[in-house]
Amino acid sequence: QVQLVESGGGLVQSGGSLRLSCAASGFILTTITMGWYRQAPGKQRELVATLSRGGTTNYDSSVKGRFTISGDNAKKTLYLQMNSLKPEDTAVYYCNYRSLSGSDSWGRGTQVTVSS
Repeated sequence: QVQLVESGGGLVQSGGSLRLSCAASGFILTTITMGWYRQAPGKQRELVATLSRGGTTNYDSSVKGRFTISGDNAKKTLYLQMNSLKPEDTAVYYCNYRSLSGSDSWGRGTQVTVSS
């Protein structure tokens, strides 16, 4: 079982930046993919970015060039650097770890609000 705790969300003006963090604990050795997802009010949860254990990154087209996903293995922490934020980026952001068996672990989320 993997426990995930997100932090770093908040209120920021359009064009601003935030860095989200996701601290992991527990049995993470079988994790093969880590990622960030978001859910805006009234919408389904959607993929933002993923990072494989091998270092391959993947971004949704709406954030490509503005967001950067990275990880620090020693600190067991996943990051999401968000630049040039837009009001449409407003959502609850969730950290996800997926194991080799396909099981998912989720954090409780952190709110990001971008004002226009």
